[in-house]
Amino acid sequence: MALTEQQVRFFNTFGYLGIKQMFSPDEISWIIKDFEFAIQEYGGGKNHDGSARTMFGAPIERTARLCTLLDDPRITGLIGSLIGEDFNYCSGDGNYYSGDTGWHPDGNWGELFAVKVAFYLDPLTAESGCLRVVPGSQDPDHPIRKHKINMNGSHELFGVAPKDFPGNVPLETTPGDIVIFNHDTYHAAFGGSNRRRMFTMNCIRRCHTDHELEMGHKYLSVHSPGGYNVRTGAGMFLPLMLDTASEARMHHLAQPAQIHDELFPHLARE
Repeated sequence: MALTEQQVRFFNTFGYLGIKQMFSPDEISWIIKDFEFAIQEYGGGKNHDGSARTMFGAPIERTARLCTLLDDPRITGLIGSLIGEDFNYCSGDGNYYSGDTGWHPDGNWGELFAVKVAFYLDPLTAESGCLRVVPGSQDPDHPIRKHKINMNGSHELFGVAPKDFPGNVPLETTPGDIVIFNHDTYHAAFGGSNRRRMFTMNCIRRCHTDHELEMGHKYLSVHSPGGYNVRTGAGMFLPLMLDTASEARMHHLAQPAQIHDELFPHLARE
């Protein structure tokens, strides 16, 4: 699925893009089933009591079917339209969310380097914990960044609750919808249940120049199993992701795996 020129311009200008019903009800049904298996068996879901967020790494690498999301032309076309068809897949996280997240970006790269693809597995509205974004906040010259505004302190600063920070947009979603956003875009969620299901795929540009390689090493020093001192037995990725990979999938895995092994040789594939 290649994006239109208008969709690419929207993303580049505002730092996010929502795609309605990319996945059919039957498809999202098995995705939810496999996610539930993954978080229950590997992610601490059995112990989730709603008092705090439950999170685990590499959610799509836990079942063979979830691994195929990285083969799906709708997903690869979406990401490829924004950061290049030769993009690098860099794992992600799966969650039972509980409570507010507060405003934050996932990065401060100052350019379009990293994107997050988010799957929300429950219907979410503005009043029940949907993702909120501040359009354009990925731009280094955006007022929030330029003036170093603490959005989570907006009540004290401006008499406005963080949820109502001026200019933010709630992205209401239904299972099957996809949201993709620049890591530098400020986002948050407020309200909702104490078991909101969501998982992500993080991707970065393929690194060609010395500058990009430096960013790639910096990114994976944090956003990787090694960054959390987790031993997968296969370096950057869980074995299932590699063992079931086609040549096309490996193209998105090879460079992150190589960089990860350089950063964390003691965690390289056994």
